[in-house]
Order: sequence, then structure tokens, then C-alpha cells
Amino acid sequence: MATRALQMLGEASPWNLACAAAAMAVLWLAAWILEWAWWTPRRLGRALEAQGLKGTRYRLFTGDVPENARLNKEARSKPLPLGSHNIIPRVQPMISNAIKENGKLSFTWFGPEPRVTILDPESVREILSNKFGHYGKPRSSRFGKLLANGLVNHQGEKWAKHRRILNPAFHHEKIKRMLPVFSACSEEMITRWENSMSAQGVSEVDVWPEFQNLTGDVISRTAFGSSFQEGTKIFQLQGEQAERLMQAFQTLFIPGYWFLPTKNNRRMRAIDREICTILRGIIEKKYRAIKSGEASSDDLLGLLLESNRRESNGKEDLGMSTEDIIEECKLFYFAGMETTSVLLTWTLILLSMHPEWQEQARKEVLHHFGRTTPDFENLSRLKIVTMVLYEVLRLYPPAIFVTRRTYKEMELGGITYPAGVNLMLPILFIHHDPNIWGKDASEFNPERFADGISNAVKHPAAFFPFGGGPRICIGQNFALLEAKMALSTILQRFSFELSPSYTHAPYTVLTLHPQHGAPIVLRKI
Repeated sequence: MATRALQMLGEASPWNLACAAAAMAVLWLAAWILEWAWWTPRRLGRALEAQGLKGTRYRLFTGDVPENARLNKEARSKPLPLGSHNIIPRVQPMISNAIKENGKLSFTWFGPEPRVTILDPESVREILSNKFGHYGKPRSSRFGKLLANGLVNHQGEKWAKHRRILNPAFHHEKIKRMLPVFSACSEEMITRWENSMSAQGVSEVDVWPEFQNLTGDVISRTAFGSSFQEGTKIFQLQGEQAERLMQAFQTLFIPGYWFLPTKNNRRMRAIDREICTILRGIIEKKYRAIKSGEASSDDLLGLLLESNRRESNGKEDLGMSTEDIIEECKLFYFAGMETTSVLLTWTLILLSMHPEWQEQARKEVLHHFGRTTPDFENLSRLKIVTMVLYEVLRLYPPAIFVTRRTYKEMELGGITYPAGVNLMLPILFIHHDPNIWGKDASEFNPERFADGISNAVKHPAAFFPFGGGPRICIGQNFALLEAKMALSTILQRFSFELSPSYTHAPYTVLTLHPQHGAPIVLRKI
């Protein structure tokens, strides 16, 4: 029989062999899709339900993504009352509803993967500390990697190497040297505002795009030094990429969708090629300038290249490749621009809503600096300004959640999670929890931070606007110092209030944006 089968195989035409191979490939693909999209989700859902967790019903391929999109669209059609900081139902309606219906420890479906909401600060601390590497970052989609595929996405030794190489660029003393750039960019923005004022010293400005321009300018100059003008196009492209990424999330779980030549897919690839081309040119120019002694290495890119040279010690496989450096530069742009522009925007909105705190912050700034340029030593002594920024980060964190994934069976808070479960740490929910922050959790009260973060909250892991543990945001000190400089400069020159046209409508485009902008009335003082 075996001999006959071999003879028949040998006699088979190439066409028959190709058909048989194609049939086998189709069967394999069908089996893989069935396992990925049905059997594995069913197994994981049953494992969670067996331990008392409740969740939404799984829908093939997409899970809760379409329902999440519907609820977001509905929520975004209704602005919040002016002065309300109870933003959770509008910003995360899907998770808000799931918790109400299924309890605090419940799960939803991000495509075929269950996503468990973790609201306990001690569990958050354990997940973020990640002592044994068992809670890793979820795997990035092809779409997500187009935005930035640097330090934030890496795992294990690659993450450790990149963090080691990047750390010198964000050292306290290095950031201190960048203060003149923070000051110069803030002054240019202030001068532009002053020039737009009426004879009465009043003007209306939408500070949201203004702060995006400011932080884009800062990151361009601090990242690339004299090449900042070549990089100003990047943050515009990154903003478009973020918007298109949000569109792509609706189709993320259709197998093979990434490879279809849709308009959105083509544009995302084109944006990525353009960004990479700009960055490659800047990096190669910086390499040449450093080698010839024509450029200092005080900007982030120069510091990164110098640190990479020391790490590799002449061996390319020990350091970062040019492609790695491009991805880290993309991350500089997106994270560096987004975090601080979001923080400054919500800070001016909240200080406009709460003029008593605006006046306290101004008195402190004038006491330390008068009308002179803020210096590093006194910026670090600004207690009230720091309290205000912390309270804004609590109520309106730029990133509203962090996710981790179990890569092996893990026990956490009395629940055994199988491998393949996403754990969602909802920063926004935990920052607004009255059981943690008190009855005034949804009120703006910077006074809670008067004695520092540790005394403001019952559990230290309950305040984590920049993440936590070893993967805490490498640029948090950069962002806070930049925000202090910009806010101090504004408080020295203007008082401000919300424009009558302002609509209170926070929503997310990866970070927490004002849906209808942030028009502010400025008055020169």
C-alpha cells in the first residue's frame, strides 16, 4: 500500500500537488482561526467564570470592540456639566457599565482576549513591580507598532538594554541643562499671545493646539538640537497616525485585515515611511556631526547616540541598531509631546474653573520669580504649583489605563489567572475611587497633596499617572519640569478664565483630549 501511494504521488501532476498543498494550508489556517477566535476565548472565559468572575458575553473575533465604539460615540455626543470632574462615564462608558453590572473584578473582551479590570491598589503594585517578569506588556499589533515601537513595547533583555542606554539622556542633570529650551519655547508662545491681544489687554486663545505646538517645539529642540526645524513635521504626522490608529482598532481582529490595501492602511504605512525617512536623515547627520566634532551631544539624540556607543563598545549587536534608534525617536515625539500638552491643557482648564487656586499658584510664582525667568532651583521649590499639577494628573491623567498580560498561570488577589489574560489597570477609575481618596474624590482639591503623594492617599500605588515599578515612564521628570516652566511663565503674565464657548468634553485619542478644544480668555496682568 505504501509503495502504491508513493507511486501515485510520483505520478501526480504539479497541478494536483499544488491543489493538495493549498487545501492543507486552508485546513491549517481554518484550524488556527478556530483555535484563536473560538476555543481559546471559550477556555479562558470559563476559567475566569469558574472562580466567580463575571463578564460580558464573547462575540466572535471582535469581542466588545464594536459595542465599545458605539458607547463611546453615544457618550461623546453629550458634554458634561461645566465644573464636573466625574468624567468616567463619558471617557470609559464600556468599563463603567461592566463594573456596575458585573462587579469591580469583572472582565470584558478586547477582540478574542479577556481583559480583567484590576481596581485593587495592592494588586496594581504587584503587577507593576513585575519582579519575576510574569506580567508582561501585551503584544503590540502591526497597527500599534507604526505609532511607536520603542522602549514602551519591549520585553525582557531588549527592554533592559534599551532602558540602560536611554537612562543617561533623562538623568536629572541632563534635564536641568534643557531648562533654557523650555524657557525659550514658553517665551515665544507667550509673546505670540501678547501680540494677539486687544487694546484692553484681552484675547481668546484655544490653548489645546497652542500647547501641542509648544511641546512639539520643545521635544524637537531638546531631542534634535539644531535640527529641530527638520523634525517639526514629525509631531503633525504622529498626531494623524494616532487618529488613524483609533480607526484601525475597529478592524484589528479581522484576520489578515492589515494586509488589505484599504485607504487607512495605505495612509498609515505612508506616514510611517515619511517619519522614518525624516528621522533617518536627522540621525545620520547627527552621527556625522558628532564624529567630526561639529556638534555637542547635549540634546536627547546626541546623548542617546553617545550612550549607545559606550554600550556597544564597537560591537553593533551589543547596542541599538539605527532602526531601534528611529523607533525610540518616534516615542520621544509622541510621548514627549502628548503627555505635557495634555497636562498643561487640563491644568489651565481646571485653574479657570477654580480661580482661587489659580490665584494661590500665581502668588507663589511671583514670590519666587517676580517677572524674571524661572530658574531650576526655585522651580523645584514650587509647592502649590506641584500640588495643582498632581491634582490635575489625578483627575485627568494623560493615559487613562495601563495593560499587562499573563504569560504563565499567575495567582493574584486570590484569583488564578491562566496564561493569555490581559489585566487592565484603570488609572482613571483608581484615581477617582472615593474608597481610596475620600468622599471628595471627584472634586478638584490640590490641598490633598500638601504633604506629598504618600500622605495624600491610603495606598501609594493608587497614584500612578506615569505608570509604576521598573517600567515607570522614563520621561516623567522631563514632563513635570517642562509643565512647571510653562505654567509659571503663563501665571506671571496672565490671568485666565474659560471662554463662554468652552464645552467640557474630555475624550480619548490614546491620551485624554478636550473634544472641542480649550478656548480660554486671557487677561494681561
